[in-house]
Amino acid sequence: MPKASRDSASQGGDHGVVVERSEDLDGYTVNFVTCRQDVDHAPLLKGLPDDRCQCPHWGYVLKGKVTFQFGERQEVFQAGDAFYAPPGHIPVQNDPDTEYLQFSPADELRKTSEVIMQNMQAMQAR
Repeated sequence: MPKASRDSASQGGDHGVVVERSEDLDGYTVNFVTCRQDVDHAPLLKGLPDDRCQCPHWGYVLKGKVTFQFGERQEVFQAGDAFYAPPGHIPVQNDPDTEYLQFSPADELRKTSEVIMQNMQAMQAR
């Protein structure tokens, strides 16, 4: 049976404000995410349909808190909370040093991650 840990995950990397380690497990990606500082993902999602993440995520907050925007409402998930973020969400805020674990369909996450990386590179080039 496939498994992964933060230490054994073979993908991802240190992106400055976010450290993300991941592994694909039978069509799903497991991400171990640490946000070193507050990050508004809205600028990173530009170019996706409705400029929102279209990939669903199931997760668990290990430390700190993260805020997602769903349409006109926001929802806060804090340490000890399991969450589901359906397509059409935006991670808009998190506490520094927030850590969470998330599971996502691998193909959908890959499409989203490509756009995020392009936007991140464009922002760093300025």
